[in-house]
Amino acid sequence: MGLGVWLLERLSPAMETIAPLMPGEYFDMFFTVEMFQRVLLAGFVIALVAGVLGSFLLIRNMALIGDGIAHVTFGGVAVALVVGTAYPLPFAAMFSVLAAVIIFELQDRGILNGDTAIAIIMTGTLAFGLVLLRLDDNIGGITPVVEAFLYGNLLFIDDQSLDFICTIGLLALLLLSFMYKGLLASAVDPIAARVQGIPVKAIGLTFSILTALVVVSMVKILGALLVTALLVSPAATAQQMAKSFRSSILLAQLYAVIAVVVGLYLSTEENTGAGAMIALVAATGFAIVATTRLLIRGVFLVRENLR
Repeated sequence: MGLGVWLLERLSPAMETIAPLMPGEYFDMFFTVEMFQRVLLAGFVIALVAGVLGSFLLIRNMALIGDGIAHVTFGGVAVALVVGTAYPLPFAAMFSVLAAVIIFELQDRGILNGDTAIAIIMTGTLAFGLVLLRLDDNIGGITPVVEAFLYGNLLFIDDQSLDFICTIGLLALLLLSFMYKGLLASAVDPIAARVQGIPVKAIGLTFSILTALVVVSMVKILGALLVTALLVSPAATAQQMAKSFRSSILLAQLYAVIAVVVGLYLSTEENTGAGAMIALVAATGFAIVATTRLLIRGVFLVRENLR
């Protein structure tokens, strides 16, 4: 029994207790049916990790790496499907970690800037996966299974996936907490951080690998094409309101959890894709907060000019 199953067994009674309080006609099944309880727990863990990781991605100007790694993940999934393995996440993790290391080294050695390296590897790996699927006679292109990895599918969260997501989530939270000061210092001023003896390269490489693993853990719920939404939108929304980086992380986690819960609720009640709805809710939240902030700022400017 892995970490995810262990957590679910202990949280399940509490989830069933609050199920009658849930709104909607179908949403309560996320608190009573084991299959959907796994989805809710996985989504909650992913949201907590995405809030922290996304905040660091933004201040390190690495917002696009999540999207790039997600496309690489699809290449790993394609290889796994062609090979015939029943559990493709290890292949996806291997491809993603390798891509993250390559992107980091290309950028660190000055061979390519970060965006260029991400673009080349992202498009190349995605194209490789699509071609591989077309060439395999047993798969024959974009099947429902393949589509589930592109756009996410709640039914794909089995016990193994839940264990993987919770394990990676716990590892990510522990490592990010341990590297917090070093990550922040190297993001603000990497030269000064090196002078202070902070291992900037080791921290950057570890952070890239950790990002790759977290992205792989998010694919089954959000899909390879929508992962960036939960990494970037809540963090960007939090930055609009927070007064410090620490408070920004906490707000990003809160917004990510809200996006997951509201997205799951709306997708269930309206019979839409969960990954797409979560991404839409996250983007809508940012639009509302950013617009409200601009309007408030505009009102204050008008008042100042009238004085």
